[in-house]
Amino acid sequence: MRRTLPVIALCVALLSSSAAVRAAPQPPSGRTFSYGGHARQHVTVYGDRPGRPALMILHGGSWVRDTDWSARARWFAARGFTVYDTDYRLATDAAWPAQRDDVLAALRWVKRRGGPTPMVLGSSAGGHLAVSAGAYGAGRKRVRGVVALSPVASPHRAWKDGGTRAASPAQRKLRRTAELLAGCSPARDGQRCRGRWTDLAAASHASGSDDPPMFLTHSAGDFVPVAHSTELARAQTVAGLKDVTVRIEPGTAHGGELLRKPAFAQAVLRWLRQHA
Repeated sequence: MRRTLPVIALCVALLSSSAAVRAAPQPPSGRTFSYGGHARQHVTVYGDRPGRPALMILHGGSWVRDTDWSARARWFAARGFTVYDTDYRLATDAAWPAQRDDVLAALRWVKRRGGPTPMVLGSSAGGHLAVSAGAYGAGRKRVRGVVALSPVASPHRAWKDGGTRAASPAQRKLRRTAELLAGCSPARDGQRCRGRWTDLAAASHASGSDDPPMFLTHSAGDFVPVAHSTELARAQTVAGLKDVTVRIEPGTAHGGELLRKPAFAQAVLRWLRQHA
């Protein structure tokens, strides 16, 4: 009898663990759709079920490379969102405003599918596109809320920061890619270039109550400093937007890396649910 009891206990444990594996939720799979004719103009949809709040994700990559957000898209989908993981033309494909045009086209594609107006979450260069989509025109008509992680809200500021003697390698690289995005250089092209760089700055389009709520965040040691977001928040507040938050996290994490902090990820999740 003493020998059989451990065997029985082992069998029960194995059966219990098998049941737990079977009961564990599977990561939501995605389906990819085109919203335009270019190879990068596509959206991968996760957690596509009626009645869910919608969340569009815009990846970073300094406007010149794709970064993989599929795992984070599944994370948000597993927590009750229909997630639209959206790609767009890079600066190597076309100069500004092609990237903003792509995001606006993707938002129109989401609207044609029905369902709620989406919130938009963007990281770094994708954060720039997120705040640009929210601030351009009457942004509240197309975007319910914006979460921007280390947004390069002012590419011109990034260009200037990357030209200082104290600039880090990441800031110097961002200066080069911002210039590629604009398609012209403030140093070389002067007046001809000024309108393009002004248009690139989200703050230049701030329209206050016509724009959606915004949650903007950087780490204290971010190579994209919080000044990008405080400048935008100030412009939006002056224009009449009451719901705009700027949050500074300790450390040096940039963009999507901030979501590796469980407490911060939960704070983002709470904000999204409150504004859904």
